[in-house]
Amino acid sequence: MTATENPESPAPEAEPGVPFTLNGSELTAKAGELLIDAAQRHGVHIPHFCYHPRMTPVGMCRMCLVEVDTGRGPALQPSCMLSVTPNMKVNTESEPTTRAQDGVLELLLINHPLDCPVCDKGGECPLQDNAYAFGPGESRFVEEKRHYEKPIPISDLVLLDRERCILCDRCTRFASEVAGDPLIHFIDRGAQTQVNTFPEHEFSSYFSGNTVQICPVGALTAQPYRFAARPWDLAEVESTSMVDSTGARVAVQSSQDRLVRIQGVDSDATNWGWLSDKERFAYEATDSTERLTQPLMRNDAGELVSTRWNGAIKRAVAALTDAADPRRIGVLGGARLTLESQYAWAKLLKGLGAVDNIDAQLGDGLPADIVLGLPRATIAEACEPGGVVVLLGADPKEELPTLYLRLRHAVQFDGVALIEMSPRATSFGDSVAARLNPLPGAVGHLAAALAEGMVGTSIGGIAPAQLSTAHRLLGSGRPVTVIVGRGNLAESPEIVVSALAALRRANPDVRFLSALRRGNVHGALEMGLTPGFLPGGQGLDVELPGWEMAPQSRGLDATGILKSAVNGTLDTLVLLGADPLEDFADGTLAAAAFERLGTVISVDTFMTASTSAADVILPAAMFGEADGTFMNLEGRLSPVRAKVTAPGQGRPDWMIATDMAAAAGGDLGFTTLHDVRAEIAARVPGFADIDWASDLGAEDGPLVRPLRTWTVSLSETAPIPPADDYGLRLVVDRKLWDNGTMVTESGSLRPLIGDAVLGLSPADFSRLGLSSGDDVDVTIAGGETHTVAAVSDNRLPVGAAHIPFALNSVRAQSFLSAGEPVIELRVRPS
Repeated sequence: MTATENPESPAPEAEPGVPFTLNGSELTAKAGELLIDAAQRHGVHIPHFCYHPRMTPVGMCRMCLVEVDTGRGPALQPSCMLSVTPNMKVNTESEPTTRAQDGVLELLLINHPLDCPVCDKGGECPLQDNAYAFGPGESRFVEEKRHYEKPIPISDLVLLDRERCILCDRCTRFASEVAGDPLIHFIDRGAQTQVNTFPEHEFSSYFSGNTVQICPVGALTAQPYRFAARPWDLAEVESTSMVDSTGARVAVQSSQDRLVRIQGVDSDATNWGWLSDKERFAYEATDSTERLTQPLMRNDAGELVSTRWNGAIKRAVAALTDAADPRRIGVLGGARLTLESQYAWAKLLKGLGAVDNIDAQLGDGLPADIVLGLPRATIAEACEPGGVVVLLGADPKEELPTLYLRLRHAVQFDGVALIEMSPRATSFGDSVAARLNPLPGAVGHLAAALAEGMVGTSIGGIAPAQLSTAHRLLGSGRPVTVIVGRGNLAESPEIVVSALAALRRANPDVRFLSALRRGNVHGALEMGLTPGFLPGGQGLDVELPGWEMAPQSRGLDATGILKSAVNGTLDTLVLLGADPLEDFADGTLAAAAFERLGTVISVDTFMTASTSAADVILPAAMFGEADGTFMNLEGRLSPVRAKVTAPGQGRPDWMIATDMAAAAGGDLGFTTLHDVRAEIAARVPGFADIDWASDLGAEDGPLVRPLRTWTVSLSETAPIPPADDYGLRLVVDRKLWDNGTMVTESGSLRPLIGDAVLGLSPADFSRLGLSSGDDVDVTIAGGETHTVAAVSDNRLPVGAAHIPFALNSVRAQSFLSAGEPVIELRVRPS
């Protein structure tokens, strides 16, 4: 591997510049560059409100008027709507320009309330700053200002103060243009024009918090941050969100040693400054009453009692060393950890303990050799204008929302053609080029048909026109990227691998972008928290200096670990931020395993269901409380920085690993974060050239590209025939607002978790004679029956049934059985 972005590509040729004059200085702009951007790049700030570099300019506020002479004499023109042309003369300081700015600000302030002392935006408000810098200094308006009820909630997270709104169109543009959720609009006319939502329809967007951040006044405020702190009281560090695997850049802000706000940072490689509301507001979990603040041990009476760190460490080490055979030890989790902590735990468990029963994916991922070994694409490459994207996974709006925004922009504005091969239609709607939604178990067969050109007839209800379009795009010569994840937890990963094999046969040059959702799961795989691999994808036969012993044979994945616990061949389980009782797909298997386990050691930040069943609990520091490094789904490294102190006695995970090694009589060989990074650079291929100080501080961060020495073996499997003509096949996927730990422990997000209902295709819904919300009896192939409310879902193919994972009212875990290729069920009215 190499840390360079594209080592074999030639340096791009410099684009010819466009000469122009700015305030008497002769400068050069980029071809097609807007005047406002060219001026900013050359150090001249042009005041503005409506303009945003990541959205289409509209020229609404007129604040950016400047004097421009294109050869026909000077005139005032909006710099956000004007591209620089050769020999253009621009004056941002002339009398007509300053008079125009005075006039615009005076008009904007006519109805704007002078409530800066109680406004959350005060101190970081562009209107406030521009009024001081460019305004007339006083107002001639003495009449009564316009009044509205204030504030009004337009969602559970966002409040609207219409008196402050200056009608800049930023929030409405973001909602419709960027997020694709046109739920907030201009209403009324003339002097009564205002921003609001439709009656009885709230601003229920996963991205609503972005409108608060980009609002140039205090018209939109976030409920979690309202009156929490003043901007001048905040301390800030730039970090990386660990909520999912996209790796969005964020600014972490604190006051009085408490996290109070997270803002998006514009990173061209990842999130463009946008965040999902989960990434933005999940920081509230750091103050949860369920935080673990001290080590706990289970006493002889079976009760968890507080203890000292050394006592808990000794108890944990004794449990591990008492297992004479390392194959009787299992480890689940690790995606919550930073890269350094993942390496430390991998060295402790594999390098000192010879344990290989380790799985950071917790059963909802893909084989590690597939993720590590396939040719990897970047987000930018997937969104390359004119390219083709095959979506082989879940709806990214639900699982990887900031990646969804990048893909949506590429499809809407950059000519990217999207082929949808997910088990259920996604949020891209009618913008997809070809919609192929196969029944569970049939996606491999579908991909094989595309590879062989068998697109003349319908396959599984998919129209020939859709198949033909997909086949044509795959062979069009345009760059093709497959975004691959687990779109259905009720379908085995082998079926997804079969589809990958067929797609690679259809286009050998295809690139892949992993859509595994769990935080730092790609870092965990790279650092060896997966069966069969040492850090860097190295085999178990590689000898690493300082690793005293290595596993002798490939270990078990999460399903194998839990099954071994049930049959008695594994009796000690280590949880690294994992909650298999609530988060593993097969809830019955997880519960049975915990009944049989002898010792459970949990290293976690919250008292989850699984941690509550542990015998030793070690409190860890979480996001915002520990320094480290994050590896995102494209293999890009970015910094994770501490801003506040972990509550109580919580420690960084890598420190806990070194303490356990010392208690066991070993030595991991590092005592500082710098030591861990130095060893990673020396031991893990691809990290030797990383400059941890300067590279991680760069805007986008370095890529660690896999250049593997093996050829990934992809095998195709036959389609799975239906059990009978009356059964349905189950689709289980995740929603953004679920009963995951970070959502349930965040006070503002917890109320957003909905109830699970069973979705059926309109044809199946009508066949059963149901009305929306009717209860139905669902019988699994094994004979167990559940009662659940049913609704019609036009995003499902005929013959499929859908239920989301980890929502209220119904546990989707009870429908799933680990190891089954698909889940068959029958549905009848109750």
